[in-house]
Amino acid sequence: MDNPAHAPILQTMKLDTDLIIVGGGLNGSALALAAAQGGLSSTVIDALALDTQKDPEFDGRSYALALASQRLLNALGLWDGLADDAQPMLEIKVTDGRAGEGPSPFFMHFDHAEIEEGPMGYLVEDRYLRRTFLNAMDANPLITLLHSETVIAQDTSPLGAAVTLASGEMLRGRVLIGSDGRRSGTAERAKIKRTGWGYGQTALVCAITHEKSHNGIAHQFFMPSGPLAILPLTGNRSSIVWSETEENAKLIHALPDAEYLDALRPAFGDFLGYIQLAGARFTYPLNLTIANNFTAERLALIGDAAHGVHPIAGQGLNAGLRDVAALAEVITLAQRRGEDIGSALVLERYQQWRRFDTATLAVATDTFNKMFSNDNPILRMGRNLGMGLVNSVPSLRRTFIREAAGLTGDLPKLMTGRPL
Repeated sequence: MDNPAHAPILQTMKLDTDLIIVGGGLNGSALALAAAQGGLSSTVIDALALDTQKDPEFDGRSYALALASQRLLNALGLWDGLADDAQPMLEIKVTDGRAGEGPSPFFMHFDHAEIEEGPMGYLVEDRYLRRTFLNAMDANPLITLLHSETVIAQDTSPLGAAVTLASGEMLRGRVLIGSDGRRSGTAERAKIKRTGWGYGQTALVCAITHEKSHNGIAHQFFMPSGPLAILPLTGNRSSIVWSETEENAKLIHALPDAEYLDALRPAFGDFLGYIQLAGARFTYPLNLTIANNFTAERLALIGDAAHGVHPIAGQGLNAGLRDVAALAEVITLAQRRGEDIGSALVLERYQQWRRFDTATLAVATDTFNKMFSNDNPILRMGRNLGMGLVNSVPSLRRTFIREAAGLTGDLPKLMTGRPL
């Protein structure tokens, strides 16, 4: 319980909903829809206004959805509404080098043709994902959305969970879900500590148009200041996630559009012909932050509230959707067995399922970023030899491809395309 002054709201537990989900982003929305498939009701509390969420120019980000994440969306009945705006990711090319000098002769090349399942994933813009989620939640009688609302207090007890909203309204449920980002207020109020550090890097994010076709190929170019990801969108467009030092990023982001492109071109190269900006530019500070516990009394964390990692492998949203699939499966099965879905025993199953996978991802992204975001000649030689080795061994390539597609590990049902 975070504040005894709010204890009276738990003295009578007339429940308003099964799940109180704090955070109306993609992970919180996906959990509400997955829980509804299992027959559980949710109230989603979103700080953003509905008009902001539905703005066709809102946010500007794009996501690399692994094949397993696409299967989850299909199992939730959402993919048909997204397919026309999704770009299949057919190949990934990973190179090392310096801006203006071209890539190293050592590289890794992953082609989806080496596995039987299909594309390794899809690139989908945030605006299309949000629109699809919002429409599906609006149409679902088990889901209530509260926009322009924030939580100012929360309480938990063996009886249930409750929150007080800034509007003064109180909500009571069986489980409280924190899906409210890397600075999760839900985790903080539950006294859940975090482990992590900053990278001294900022991601410069934008979309560009280009003359030549990308042919569904994603590029990851490692430079001393940080990686540059070039991710294929529909049409002759690509999403750029350009990691730079905090100082350089601040200077670059302040430039006018033409000069911004001039700064990008030496790293980007000319392999796609003439490039232009397509839409707004954004920046995001890069850090690692892992919650020391994913659960507490009547509470579970998902997505960035549980684990925020470097975007070097494009796995942030995919890891969050694995949380969603695992938690939805755990509580749905518990409900069907007649268990209390908010009991410590049930929520611990979720934590155990996700802990190892999350720790592995955090170590991998942290190690890759530190290994590649430097110009040390010894490390450069070692990583180039390593990339050359992986590229020359078919079994290693297939392992990396399946990992990128999200097809490894103990997958929840939804990540295999099977409904709950």
